Amino acid sequence: MELYFLRHGDSPKVAGLEDGQRPLSDHGAARIKKEAAGMARLGVHPDLVLSSPLARARQTAEIVAQRLGLQEALADDVRLSPGFDISALARVIHDHRDSASLMLVGHEPDFSTIIAACTGGGRVECGKGSLARVDIERLVSLEGTLVWLLPAEALER
Repeated sequence: MELYFLRHGDSPKVAGLEDGQRPLSDHGAARIKKEAAGMARLGVHPDLVLSSPLARARQTAEIVAQRLGLQEALADDVRLSPGFDISALARVIHDHRDSASLMLVGHEPDFSTIIAACTGGGRVECGKGSLARVDIERLVSLEGTLVWLLPAEALER
């Protein structure tokens, strides 16, 4: 199974606004639009786009799904909220085991930790708007290979 891990775009802290309600900044939304075009050029086309329900992640997922023509394949998954861990990933994969590829839109440090765990360790850092592809060879053990990790700047080109 191909897993795409997309970290949400830039979302500044706003006084008086709960963390889960923080939207993308105008700059963050513009960058995600450019990145989504880059994903299309790379041929990224997952079966499903699953998003954390937090506003900044959901907006990121909506922009990407729209650009990739996957609006009907977009869904929120509360398990992708901050605190997402390897056991939650196992449950997400189990629930979608018939899919060949999934895009997960969420947060740090969760994605870096999970990518490292699936690929045998090492330090991984997912900056805002970065996209990683991990090919899971063994669904039961979640063993996989990091195929690539692209920073936002590389996708925007």
